[in-house]
Amino acid sequence: MKLALNWKAEPQFGGFYEASFSGLFKKHQLDVTLQEGGSGTPTIQMLASGQVDYAVVSADEIVLSRDRGAPEVVALFAVYQTNPAGIMTHENQKFKKLEDVFRNEGTLMWQSGLPYAQYLAKKYAPLKVHSVPYLGGIGPFLKDPKSSQQCFVTSEPLAAQKAGAKVKTFLVSDSGYNPYTTVLAVRASRLKKYPEEASSMVQAVREGWRAYLADPKASNQKMAGINKAMDAKTFAASAKAQKPLIEPTASPGQGLSSDQGLGQMSKERWETLVQQMLELKLIRQKISASSLFKDL
Repeated sequence: MKLALNWKAEPQFGGFYEASFSGLFKKHQLDVTLQEGGSGTPTIQMLASGQVDYAVVSADEIVLSRDRGAPEVVALFAVYQTNPAGIMTHENQKFKKLEDVFRNEGTLMWQSGLPYAQYLAKKYAPLKVHSVPYLGGIGPFLKDPKSSQQCFVTSEPLAAQKAGAKVKTFLVSDSGYNPYTTVLAVRASRLKKYPEEASSMVQAVREGWRAYLADPKASNQKMAGINKAMDAKTFAASAKAQKPLIEPTASPGQGLSSDQGLGQMSKERWETLVQQMLELKLIRQKISASSLFKDL
């Protein structure tokens, strides 16, 4: 079976690689090949069209796909309970909260069409900051002390600090927009036909993430052999930075009780996301939250 990832071998996929390296897929009688992704890898389309059997996607991609009438895709396991998307600023800007980014002059480099960008632009309108397209990397950010940019808090801030910049990062989730991401998903038709396979896949992935969170060193070393662009220190720093975003939380509004395990999702969180996307006119119809995910 093919499991498509939507980026390179990095800590955000640590539990999946751990399950592969440690034989956890085989333990559950699964023959799984991890298919590395890259910039713009359309994993949701690859999954819906049957090119792959399982894929890593985001919750808002699942909602958009369903609204557009694509073959149904169902979420099985959400790695990030708190979305790692953020806005990275220079420390000298002295911003105290996410709202300050939009209420002050300067440049914000981001993909304004992203769902979270549309949410923030609406929430904090009228914007005082000047929006420009984000073209990737951190080069322009490093050159302009009055700039801010989109990021994943587990990635670009670490690279900026490594380059000598003093940065402050704000999570998009602080604004109230917090879709699950790095979500293991399957076609609804496959889930119906092979429910035991899907259950075994979730068990193997959960065991992989438990092991990786407990000690990521061995899998990081092996992933570094696949992704030579990331050094050992960055692997370790990224794994550490993401841990609180992955661990189950009982924080108010998160929709998870403390006794729930890694990767589990709540109907309330999916309902909130559907409602937010409706209000942003990103989707045309209300979608049943309970049809979008399955806890196994």
